[in-house]
Amino acid sequence: MEKTLFALCLFFVGLCLGSFVNAAVWRIKHKKDLMFARSECTKCHYKLEWYDLIPVVSWLFLKGRCRKCKKPISAQYPIVELGVAAFFVASLAFWPNALNTVNDLLQFAIWLMAGVGLSILVVYDIRWLILPDKVVAPLIGLGLAMTILHGVEATNFSQFLIDVFGSLLILSGFYLVLFIVSSGKWVGFGDIKLGVALALLLCDWQLAVLAFFLANLIGTLFFAPALSAGKIKRSAHIPFGPFLIAGFLIAGLFGQSIIDWYIVLTYSGINIASPS
Repeated sequence: MEKTLFALCLFFVGLCLGSFVNAAVWRIKHKKDLMFARSECTKCHYKLEWYDLIPVVSWLFLKGRCRKCKKPISAQYPIVELGVAAFFVASLAFWPNALNTVNDLLQFAIWLMAGVGLSILVVYDIRWLILPDKVVAPLIGLGLAMTILHGVEATNFSQFLIDVFGSLLILSGFYLVLFIVSSGKWVGFGDIKLGVALALLLCDWQLAVLAFFLANLIGTLFFAPALSAGKIKRSAHIPFGPFLIAGFLIAGLFGQSIIDWYIVLTYSGINIASPS
């Protein structure tokens, strides 16, 4: 009952923060104050009232149109709001660790805050093919805080250092090499900085390997059909940030279960193949 109530609270908090994500994307693009600028219609610049800003409900009530100019309001708004709310609830449902200690709760809170920042990056990168430093830098800060929390509870400090630097090498170092080799044509420098943030947030080299693999797999599956059909040119700029973030989220919530399953499957195959 308590967990259900907590999940319900997280859902509504997620809706509100999803509304902030939509506002933040627009404010960052147009260099407005991130926290205190008034929300407005992007078409007629009508300053929205509080009743225009109720997540999902206002969009449905207004039938997806501005109260003032009647021009369409993008479906991005309710989709992002529901998406962030779903992320909050899913994080509680599938969080791999118990929330018994202050350290556990702090890690979970950092994860949720990082999810808000990553949501901004997903929308921004899809729309404008840029990962703004104004969002990536705080994410690196959250990653450092998460790394410190992992370090505090680490029983093997050598393994902790391997996890930290291994994650950085996998999720950032590889893309740095690609950036240098291709002179920035294959990946952007923003992807490298995002990789630093994600590596610090995961703080586990095995999860970093999984996130890296999933990011490239999802990206390939998404774009390969369009590339083969000639709908997208090979020289086209493709936003890779959302795929890197998708791989990170899957690894963060389900990574250890996936790794354990893979190990069991691998050893089972070896035992079957070995002669009795």
